Amino acid sequence: MQNFPESLAKKLQARKDASAFRILPAYSSLVDFSSNDYLGFSRNNTIAANAVSVLAQYPYNGATGSRLISGNHPLYSDAEQLIAKYHDSETALIFNSGYDANIGFFSSVPQKNDIVLYDEFIHASIRDGMRLGNARAYKFKHNSVESLKSLLQKFRESAVEIYIVTESVFSMDGDSPNLAEMAGLCSELKCRLVVDEAHAVGVFGSGLATNSDCFARIVTFGKALGCHGAAVFGSVALKDYLVNFARSFIYTTALPPHSVATIIASYDYLQREADTNRSSLFSNISNFKKLLKESDLGKYFISSESAIHCAVIPGNERVRNLAANLQEQGFDVRAILAPTVPSGQERLRFCLHSYNTHSEIEAVIKQLMLHLQ
Repeated sequence: MQNFPESLAKKLQARKDASAFRILPAYSSLVDFSSNDYLGFSRNNTIAANAVSVLAQYPYNGATGSRLISGNHPLYSDAEQLIAKYHDSETALIFNSGYDANIGFFSSVPQKNDIVLYDEFIHASIRDGMRLGNARAYKFKHNSVESLKSLLQKFRESAVEIYIVTESVFSMDGDSPNLAEMAGLCSELKCRLVVDEAHAVGVFGSGLATNSDCFARIVTFGKALGCHGAAVFGSVALKDYLVNFARSFIYTTALPPHSVATIIASYDYLQREADTNRSSLFSNISNFKKLLKESDLGKYFISSESAIHCAVIPGNERVRNLAANLQEQGFDVRAILAPTVPSGQERLRFCLHSYNTHSEIEAVIKQLMLHLQ
């Protein structure tokens, strides 16, 4: 085996020195305050059984190729029609993951003389897609319409197209932008709004954005829907364009039938039976926020109406130690470290779920109080 390059070893050591070194965690049997399984769909027996029934129509283990060659099995058509109807969209195009969807869209759609204006806290997959593309990209301050307006004044006249990019629920903050005001700006100045709905769909039904306001919506299935894959929603012309130019769609083996069957089963359950799950989740969110207010811990937390609640505790080592203390007490709470978030904005990230109990929430808040007060 060849020696590891010294330049790469130095980069790894720098991560260790900054208390930012990542390792793959072991499977956890702790009380779940870390996963994106907000509605408990990944552990739902009804969804699992229904996926098996759907799969019986197409009992193959693998997709056998890319969708443009041999992998476009019949379940894809069923799934895309189902989810397009649920999201009130002309069409849907399924990708292998949210990362693939964002890479494919942002590397191929914005062109050389276009401008992309994006929220400074946008997901890494969108940033990576923009780096692969030919358009110039500029960030605006997080959830600041005024900052966005300033950039629009600067670039509206020179750009062929302007794409405004945000998330409906931000994964590292749990907060949301003023989508209605952004949509109004897009209508007024003839810009194109693109919204990543990864952490909103399911929790907030079909999401927080509307297709009439958006050029494209990007939805991932690995969060509240409890399965895998993603889709871009938009016009027929957009779908045709992505099939022809999105390299992360063209040059990859398609999702296997069992993954697409689970997408169908999850959406079916979301439409028919998810009200109880959603009601339990929002009861837990309300209880969590009430306890934060009563304990005076709210001063550490970013305001959020979603399932994601983050306590900003600067310093990689400090926040990592706090997470370790909570884990020792039986609670799977994770530290989010720099460089994933900006230095000084390190945080504990609490993800709430329909299956968390009020007693679990009270207990984790009590432990947090012991370490922060």
